[in-house]
Amino acid sequence: MAFNGKKRRVVVTGMGAVTPLGLSVAEYWENLLAGKSGAGPITYFDTTVYDTKFACEVKGFDPLKFMDRKLAQRCDLFTQFALAAADMAIRDAGLVWEKEDRERIGVVVGSGIGGMWTYHHQMETMWETKGPHRISPFFIPMMISDIAPGRISMRYGLKGPNYATTSACATASHAIGDAFILIQRGNADVMVTGGAEAAICPMGIGGFNAMKALSTRNDAPEKASRPFDKDRDGFVMGEGSGILILEELEHALRRGARIYAELAGIGFTADAHHITEPAPGGEGAVRSMRAAIADAGIAPTDVSYINTHGTSTPVGDKSETAAIKTVFGEHAQKLAVNSTKSMIGHLLGAAGAVEAIATILSVSENKVHPTINYETPDPECDLNYIPNTSQTWDVQAAISNTFGFGGHNASLLFTKYSA
Repeated sequence: MAFNGKKRRVVVTGMGAVTPLGLSVAEYWENLLAGKSGAGPITYFDTTVYDTKFACEVKGFDPLKFMDRKLAQRCDLFTQFALAAADMAIRDAGLVWEKEDRERIGVVVGSGIGGMWTYHHQMETMWETKGPHRISPFFIPMMISDIAPGRISMRYGLKGPNYATTSACATASHAIGDAFILIQRGNADVMVTGGAEAAICPMGIGGFNAMKALSTRNDAPEKASRPFDKDRDGFVMGEGSGILILEELEHALRRGARIYAELAGIGFTADAHHITEPAPGGEGAVRSMRAAIADAGIAPTDVSYINTHGTSTPVGDKSETAAIKTVFGEHAQKLAVNSTKSMIGHLLGAAGAVEAIATILSVSENKVHPTINYETPDPECDLNYIPNTSQTWDVQAAISNTFGFGGHNASLLFTKYSA
């Protein structure tokens, strides 16, 4: 279908999640509302010599519940997460393949880093055998970031647009935004989209420690992620996957699909400032949120909730708070503002999708989860961060923010669906 200049409406009809707080959307959402922390000591490897010894690991995940053993053995953990979340999202959407034109269904799923565990294990193999000849022929296909959408498309025979995005912590939001544009333009009717990450590994933790980016609150891991709190000292690594089913509105209505929310606008910008620090005053985030609001065709005062990037870093949280105040002015004090990362940690390339799911459920259910560990107010972070206890909130329109190393900013704006 050629683009005729008229943008088509896009709605969310399915969701799947593999997270440190649960292996389904329902379990994840229940634990978010309860204010539970997914942080604990790292179990994957010996952390004796590491500055940070904890993370938000996915617990109890069994890939064989979602794929056969042969496929699981040929997929890195991040791809296993993506396949599992996609399976849940597709089932949730109620798609019946026999009734669908699979050439009109695509997959855009990103990963910030890709198969770090695969790289680690294959390097160990090469070191131990003192040569490259024992490297697995599946090494490259298991490691590369684009294999997750590739595997999803192969599993379900989806022949529409298919690729991965990579933009650090903004990866999954860019994937969702790209999927949104493809449906708007008529390049697809349905898109499977989101992100996956599995970087709680020796090089992942060691690398972020080298940057001084991670919290080192080893004596109390569950208290370490404390966005907007004065005593925050860095983020906590998380892992998992979030997958959304985006669908053209008329297509969804024809098949009687349940609609969670409408994706009404997106905003993508660059800081063009620094490889890791945000632009002064969150200038890039300001333009990103304003672009999403303009794209949705609403006023700033129509927005009632912001799911922040909120990483628990000293500079990042202050910058995002300043950006929200610049965009919304006096209305900023009327917003619900929270950070999902306070409970699940930072899922890097998967963060945008897993946090979008929380945003969508807030739009759908008029509930906002807390920002936990908010104990000591920071004078430079003075918004309503929904401290420690979830709240009922009238959410007509909400923004989910993600900002990545390299100066990548992405804002997704969801609204309640109305005919």
